[in-house]
Parts: sequence; C-alpha cells; structure tokens
Amino acid sequence: MKKLGFWSIVLFAINSIIGSGIFLSPAAVIKIAGKYTPIVYIFAALLAAILAITFAAAAKYVTKSGAAYAYATAAFGENIGFYVGITRFIAGSIAWGVMATAVVKTVITIFGGDNTSFWMITLGLVLLMVILLIINMSGNKIFEIINNLSTIGKLLALLTTIVAGVVIVIMTRENHFNEINHIVDTSSINGSTLVMAVVAAFYAFTGFESVANASEDMKQPEKNLPRAIPLAILVIGVVYIGIILATMMVNPGALIKTKEVVSLVAVFDSPIIYNIILYGALISMFGINVAASFGTPRILEAIANENQVPHWFKKRTKQGFPFIAFMTTFLVAAVLPMAFQYDMTSIIILSSISRFIQFLVVPVGVLMFYFGKERGYTLENVHKNIVTDVVLPVISLLLTVLLLVMFDWKGQFSIKTDSGTMLNYYAITAMVIGYVILPAVLFWVNKKRIAK
Repeated sequence: MKKLGFWSIVLFAINSIIGSGIFLSPAAVIKIAGKYTPIVYIFAALLAAILAITFAAAAKYVTKSGAAYAYATAAFGENIGFYVGITRFIAGSIAWGVMATAVVKTVITIFGGDNTSFWMITLGLVLLMVILLIINMSGNKIFEIINNLSTIGKLLALLTTIVAGVVIVIMTRENHFNEINHIVDTSSINGSTLVMAVVAAFYAFTGFESVANASEDMKQPEKNLPRAIPLAILVIGVVYIGIILATMMVNPGALIKTKEVVSLVAVFDSPIIYNIILYGALISMFGINVAASFGTPRILEAIANENQVPHWFKKRTKQGFPFIAFMTTFLVAAVLPMAFQYDMTSIIILSSISRFIQFLVVPVGVLMFYFGKERGYTLENVHKNIVTDVVLPVISLLLTVLLLVMFDWKGQFSIKTDSGTMLNYYAITAMVIGYVILPAVLFWVNKKRIAK
C-alpha cells in the first residue's frame, strides 16, 4: 500500500489547516486589533507552533493512527483513551460536516443559487461526499496527488494575493495601512483585548492536531511527523501574515465592510485577481474536505484496532481504504447538520470543546512519555528532548488554560434575538449528547461486548 512521504505529509498538514478562514473572515480579527493585527497573527502563529510541536513530540513515542486518541490511550490507559477517541470522532465528523456545508453554500452563492434551500444544500452535500468517496476509494496514491494539487492550488492563490498587493503598493506608491486607524479605534485596546484577538486568529491555525490521525498511512511517522508539522505551521504563518499585511496596505476598509462571500476579493479591483482569489477559496475549502475525508474515518478505525468498537470498522478494501469507517463518518457528518437545518452555530461548539480536551491531554501525555510513566505501549529508544518533551508541553498547558478562560462560552451557548439574549438549547443539547450521553452509552456497550 502506498504511504505518504515527508513532503506529502507537509502538504497534508498545510491542507488540514488552511481552510476557508483566511479567505472569508480576516476582518473579524482586524475589527478587534486594528493596526496591531499583524502582531496578533505572529503571536497566534507562535501559539500554534508551540502546541503543534507538542503534538509532534507525542508522534515520536506513538506511531499508531488516531492522533490524540492514540496518545491518550498510551499515556492514560484504555478508558481515558476511549473517551478522547469517541469525542474526537464525533467532533471531527461534525467539523467535516460543517466544512462540507460551507463549501456547498459558497458554491451555490457564487453561482447565484439560494444558499438557504434545504434540499439544494442536501443535494450538494451528497454530491460532494460522493466525489470524496471516489477519491478515497481510488487508493492513497490518487489521494496523495489530489491532496498535493489542492494544497499547492490554495497556496498559489494566497501567494498571488500577496504578490498582487505588493505590486499595487509599489506601482501606485500608496500605502493605505494607516487608514485602519480611522476605521477601528484602538486607543483603548489593552492586554485582554489583544489576547481575545490572538484567540480569534489562532483558530485559523487549528487542524494540526488531526494530522496524525492517519499516521499508519505515512512513511516513518515517528521521524517525519515531528519535522513536517512544525514546518507546515511555519509556512502557514508566513503566508497568513503576508496576506494580512498586503490586504491592509491595499484597502483595509473594503476588507472590513464588504458583504462578499469571500471577503478578500473586495480588496482588489482586477477581475483576474478577483477570480484567482475566489476560485482559490473554493480549492481551499475543497482541499480541507479532502483532508478531513482521509483523516476523520481513521479515528474510528484506530479505535477499532484497539478492539474498543466492533472489528468491522477496521476492515479495508484492496486499495487500503477503510470503507465502513468512511461511510459511518459520512453519515454522522451529513445527518447532524441536516438535523439542525444546516444552522452551524448550534453544533460547532462540539468541535471547539474537542480541541480543548486534546490540548490538555496531549501535553500531559508527552510529559508522561518523557518520564516513563505511561500506561500503554510506546516506541523504544526514542530520542528524548527536554525542550520539546517537557518545556513546550508545560507552556502548552498554560496556554490552553488561557484559551479556556478567554473562550467565548457565553456566546457559544446563547443566541441574540430582537428581544435580547437567550440560551442556545440546541448547542447545550448537542454538548450533553456528544460529551456525556453518547460516550457513556458507547462505553457501556463496549464493556458488554467484550464481556461476552
């Protein structure tokens, strides 16, 4: 079976991280931080790098697929590992459904359709999933080619945006960066406000935690993942900061005020650049769906490999494709957004909480690996490093606590209406089902199945 080499892993990591955010909504951070936005993205990149290196350090000790599930199982045992795995699978499936719905709605909007039509979105979602199924069933070689091309495509679109911005500034000899001071008032900005902006920018870098979901489909994951993930974060950080600087120098006002689906297109008047950015955004959103369709089913497969769910979830086709795990993931990814009438704000909280669980569990797991306190199997003769395996995991824990404190809990569990603010019962219900009821039921079922 063809396995992903180092550079394909790097591109897979980039593809897993760069989605629609940098194309659609950089204005959200600019509205908070104003002229300090580039600095905010630098800090967000550093935060992501520290967490990413911690995850990469865990990959030195555990090469099984499943990422945080595999690390948690090795560090803390089967029970905690099972909880992390199930909640990651649910959240990952929902995140995939959200991303798939986003690309479908964007395509419908671009071509003048009604992006609120339930049946049109459903039809587009099924069509997208069929395309992703065909890509995955074709084998890892075809997936590798499409993943690499989509990643290169989105990077070229972003780099074109940067180059176009620089050329415009040089040719016109006009730099509009300081105009942001007349649009966003930063006179009262303080440390707390900047932290909130960093948290908002940080989510454009998330996705690195899922790269190792398919580590068993990678060549020498214990060597390649610790190098590939930080390199991907470095590339993305440079590109993101370049995008922010270029667009703020050309036309920051348009970026904030536009009602375009892909907000970056509003910065440039050129139809050519407009189309490059527009279709680059589509390639980006399609690419992250390709990455999700490859990695998310392998979480379920990894749990099956540990005999914590029925063995048929780990069955693969001749091309090395986990078909049953894929179809199960597809059903979860499609049905939940449909059940909520494609109102993503009601369920997206699940994905956020799953990340926090991983950001707490994995750093502690790395510390346990380093000091030989793990409860499961880890690789022998691992090259231990006190900086990557102790210092950075401790910093990761502290930063995660900061993220938890600064996270907009009230906003996630409430809805603004004309008469005021009310509880978001859909989000609360999804939270209870996804993180309490379903894991408890599956844990009980698994114990009964093993006891027979």
